[in-house]
Amino acid sequence: QVQLVESGGGLVQAGDSLRLSCSASARAFKIYNVGWFRQAPGNPGKEREFVAFIYWSGRPTHYSESAEGRFTISRDSANDTVYLQMTSLKPEDTAVYYCAADNRVNDHRDPHEYRHWGQGTQVTVSL
Repeated sequence: QVQLVESGGGLVQAGDSLRLSCSASARAFKIYNVGWFRQAPGNPGKEREFVAFIYWSGRPTHYSESAEGRFTISRDSANDTVYLQMTSLKPEDTAVYYCAADNRVNDHRDPHEYRHWGQGTQVTVSL
């Protein structure tokens, strides 16, 4: 069982940067593909939105249209951690951010493809 813990969220102003971390409890995490998703406030029934993805090997990476050019996903396999560096943050980036992992992912944009999820970290971007 892989347990994931996100950290690094917070309250920032538009244009600021944040780096989220996703730490794993199991060494098997090294061979897991990892995605970042988010869920905006006021939409508890809406499916989590795909943000970024990284293969177990570190390449390639994929981004949503809104994340492309502003966010960077990376991983430190030695420390079983995946990062999401977010820059030029906008109020519409406000959401709870989740990392998810699985060793087999066919459609990295589909949250149902991932068996393991963290508890989420809140990111709030003010004007």
